[in-house]
Amino acid sequence: MEINEYLDSGILELYVFGNLSDAENQEVADMASKHPDIQSEILSIEKAIVSLSFSMAPYLSAANFDRIKSQLLEKHQEVVQLKPRTNISAYMGWAAAVLLLIGAGYFYNQNQTSQSEVAQIIKEKSTLNADIKNLKLKKQQTEAILAVVRDETNSIIQLAGQAIAPTAKAKIYWNKTSQIVFVDASGLPEPPEGTEYQIWSLKLSPTLVPTSLGTLSAFKANDSKIFAVASTTGAEGFGITLEPKGGSPTPTMEQLYTLGKV
Repeated sequence: MEINEYLDSGILELYVFGNLSDAENQEVADMASKHPDIQSEILSIEKAIVSLSFSMAPYLSAANFDRIKSQLLEKHQEVVQLKPRTNISAYMGWAAAVLLLIGAGYFYNQNQTSQSEVAQIIKEKSTLNADIKNLKLKKQQTEAILAVVRDETNSIIQLAGQAIAPTAKAKIYWNKTSQIVFVDASGLPEPPEGTEYQIWSLKLSPTLVPTSLGTLSAFKANDSKIFAVASTTGAEGFGITLEPKGGSPTPTMEQLYTLGKV
């Protein structure tokens, strides 16, 4: 169909009045978008209809307007009550805030619990490390003691109890090559508070000459009761006396607990 025939067909007037089907409306719209003449004709038809409507409309005076208004109001006296709109978003906001607060409290408590658990684990780990360290130290001490006892080059001197403590006894492990001396004091009673045992190397002839090899400090804390003391050479005997804490320059013979010859 030619453009002029389309313009004269009357379809544009029906389009403006809204009397076409959806498919026909779409067809006119497509034609108008492609052909400016058809678009211009549609605008001209719309303007003509508007002008015609104004020319044929009766004049509405202010009095007639008020009269029509009052009649409309009389016919519609019933007032429609509008239900107040509930502020759902506000309620949802408060609910979200409460949930957030509860969640924050929950996670805070969880965090505090986790921190307490971590602190407890760290404490237990520290205790375990200390126990392991003590076990290693005791193992080393035990190995050192076994090495002393099992060393066949050591001379073992038995020290018997004396008048002040007849049931007391002790052993001296003396390596004559290295001159190292160990004392097994497990047969001695625990010394009274403020005192400690002192070990003496003895020269017996021509006169008695005692030489201090040290004291058995921390007697109670030493579970094995085996002590390393000072080295000695040429000893003919060993003795153990009970002395004031820190030891004495010469042995207190009245407090001689054990004595033995090499």
